[in-house]
Amino acid sequence: MTLNLAKFYRASNPSKTLDLSQSEDRQYYIDFSSVRGNNIIKELGRTISRLSPDEPTCQLFTGHIGCGKSTELLRLKTELEQQGFHVVYFESSQDLDMADVDISDILLAIARQVSNSLEASHLNVQPSRFQQLLQGATQILQAEVKGVNVKVPKVGDVGMTTKKEGEFSLALGIGEITAQAKNSPEVRSLLRQHLEPRVNGILDAINKELIEPAIQQLKQQGKQGLVVIVDNLDRIDNKQKPGGQLQPEYLFVDRGEQLNQLNCHVVYTIPLVLAFSNALGRLTNRFGVEPKILPMVRVKQRDGTTVCQEGMALLRQMVLARAFPEVEPQERLSLIADVFDCSETLDRLCLVSGGHVRNLLVLLFACIQKDDPPISKDCLENVICQRRNDLCLAITPDEWELLQQVEQNKTVRGENGYQVLLRSLFVFEYRDQQGCWFDINPILADRFALGHGLEL
Repeated sequence: MTLNLAKFYRASNPSKTLDLSQSEDRQYYIDFSSVRGNNIIKELGRTISRLSPDEPTCQLFTGHIGCGKSTELLRLKTELEQQGFHVVYFESSQDLDMADVDISDILLAIARQVSNSLEASHLNVQPSRFQQLLQGATQILQAEVKGVNVKVPKVGDVGMTTKKEGEFSLALGIGEITAQAKNSPEVRSLLRQHLEPRVNGILDAINKELIEPAIQQLKQQGKQGLVVIVDNLDRIDNKQKPGGQLQPEYLFVDRGEQLNQLNCHVVYTIPLVLAFSNALGRLTNRFGVEPKILPMVRVKQRDGTTVCQEGMALLRQMVLARAFPEVEPQERLSLIADVFDCSETLDRLCLVSGGHVRNLLVLLFACIQKDDPPISKDCLENVICQRRNDLCLAITPDEWELLQQVEQNKTVRGENGYQVLLRSLFVFEYRDQQGCWFDINPILADRFALGHGLEL
């Protein structure tokens, strides 16, 4: 088996999200649930398909930056579709300015994506109230904002054929308005002034004119129901709203009850900071469920010295699958020499990644950029050194003290600890059957071994 370098290079791109509905991407997917502490995607799926198949559910999902949340949610989408659900998955960052989000923005994004999916599936819904709402918003924008050219289009205006000529397309109507709002704070402000007092009416229209008719038609087609997965809401900025509250808390705690009122199965990604804030209890009370957190892949056990052999084995396969996707897992191990100068170099890569899947790909990709495989130990160490130096430049003396405490106690407490240590990827979270613990990013841990970083 010869290594296809161009294909290996593309497959190792850390910015690529695996979509398990695509056969090529399925070759690269590794199921890490056994070394993450629990099978979160199985739990989300069971809640929808087995525990409450005919009743609306609302679940919260979060995790550390780059740990594989989107890939796991796309796996959930694929599995639910195989069970007969109609699943609408979308990345909210395509519709929203993540630095400035309100409830009406999220609801409009959901309405647009659901209606677009329904139109593509030739399902017939008549959102007359929504059409009136959008026409009212359009008139205000055209009257108040100079140069704004917004219309509520008909399907025939853009050559679509999912409906009859002249029928109203909710997806296009919302898209025309939200595209303007995303790019203009002035438009966004005016739109909210019109829509925020009408949020309960928007919710009612989504439920009565979109979701409930869609579910009825889907069941007539033999489908199990409707699931909406809203990805990337975890990227919402942790900034203060005009009222003084932080944006994540305002959206998911203060206004969480409204997000919980859609009459279908919904999975929201939420900012991880909420799991470390004093608002966690109120968040759980609002939604009736605790957020499910996707941790890192274990490369060591909680004692910090014993290697987690199962985690290491799966990470090796993650790397080798990108080099030889069509080869059986056991056979790939005999091909390590085609990718690395020795098996120890591969193990060094897996260990120093800390089980952070994007971190691993970032390091691997940087090695491939420097030289063709087999990747040498010197090449890898050079990449690690550069990455360590980049991280260390951002760490203040106070933060080194916090890192020492994590090294000793294996804990992170409070919102400040999250902001300083976890969001910056200085510290990783792990879980096993006994619960969670935290440890320093192994790239920084190397620096601690050279003097605890205090020389900085």
